[in-house]
Amino acid sequence: MSELLDAVRAGASADVLSATPLPATVRGVVVRREDMDMFAGMPSREKDPRRSLHLQEFELPEMAPDEVLVAVMASSINFNTVWTSIFEPVSTFGFLDRLGRESIWGARHARDYHVVGSDASGVIVRVGSAVRGWKVADEVTIHCNHVDDQDPSSHDDSMLANNQRIWGFETNFGGLADVTLVKANQLMPKPAHLSWEEAAVNALCNSTSYRMLVSRNGAPVTQGDKVLIWGASGGIGSFAVQHVLNSGGVPIGVVSSPEKAAILRELGCEHVIDRADKGYRFWKDEHTQDESEWRRLGRDIRSLVGEDPDIVFEHPGRSTMGASVFVAKRGGTIVTCAATSGYMIEYDNRHLWMKLKTIKGSHFSNYREAWAANQTLIDGKVVPPLSAVFALEQAGEATYEMHHNRHEGKIGILCVAEAEGLGITDHETRARVGEARLSVFRRHGAGS
Repeated sequence: MSELLDAVRAGASADVLSATPLPATVRGVVVRREDMDMFAGMPSREKDPRRSLHLQEFELPEMAPDEVLVAVMASSINFNTVWTSIFEPVSTFGFLDRLGRESIWGARHARDYHVVGSDASGVIVRVGSAVRGWKVADEVTIHCNHVDDQDPSSHDDSMLANNQRIWGFETNFGGLADVTLVKANQLMPKPAHLSWEEAAVNALCNSTSYRMLVSRNGAPVTQGDKVLIWGASGGIGSFAVQHVLNSGGVPIGVVSSPEKAAILRELGCEHVIDRADKGYRFWKDEHTQDESEWRRLGRDIRSLVGEDPDIVFEHPGRSTMGASVFVAKRGGTIVTCAATSGYMIEYDNRHLWMKLKTIKGSHFSNYREAWAANQTLIDGKVVPPLSAVFALEQAGEATYEMHHNRHEGKIGILCVAEAEGLGITDHETRARVGEARLSVFRRHGAGS
């Protein structure tokens, strides 16, 4: 470990951190360009992130004027980490090469290795000359919207920018490292009542759910709205449940076991459907869906809340989209942000156009939305769904666990932090929120 990282762990002042030299190299979890074809022809489930993800030393890039270097105390695993690690649906080196052609600063990202990770909490150790509002030693969390604010398309809503990217997925030098490089407009205050690992697992999923269900750019929930949430005990799903409750809506959570149902009920979700117990079979075979199963799901929803859902929070994609379009209320909205079961979806368009339903696409969030979502954590209105914690050396194993859905909620990764439970400075808010609520995913054994 370097002198600088030792100083960060010791809680050194801004003056000390600024005067301590940067290390020549730091550790990072990478995929390598030479391995891009290692899983060619293999089914997705057989592709093993433990083979493709490597912990190696890398040199820190030169910092642009609008950037900062952050010592990463903790990070987390997201589905985009899985996709990067199995080079599916495409290799992320194509993203890096396109970024590399944009500018001299973009060229830094086009390497033969890709440092991955799209979440982090940590301590600022360097700031660029154009950075305002942030200083060395500030404790931060990082959201993953990487955008060029000199492009006019990035204004109004930066998620519509021509060059919008996801940091650590479509850019290099991500959060699964000792030190990460980010733009200053990715920074947010760390919730002081959370540990480093609790603070590190939220930004991507919480911001995504916030845009989908709270922001005017998504399908904002109003009081009394019934909201069907697929994968409601997962990363984005558990945040969706909390945002629906905070908005005065009624979540209907879909999970796959009694243990996961117990998690939701402790979060305050009264209406839960255990799809494993119900045994839904939305697809008769690879090519044919079963409308009778859609109707059975609709009856089950109405038996719980008395009516069809106003909003369907959709992210599994191929396996559920047909059912989602069918069960949504007349004039309702299906808001979708992902397709973890496959992105070539099918649904019966008659149920969309004849009943005036809307499918709304949503992708991460802009800075304003991410900041507002982070504030819900700071205020204790939302709690992190941390289910397990691994060391940086175990990032491949943690990604394998996510790839095979062996954990609900989020998996945290300790980077510079040497142990769990560090970084808590606001004990009053923590006591108000309560250890029981903060630890609900850990206590219910959400892992395998």
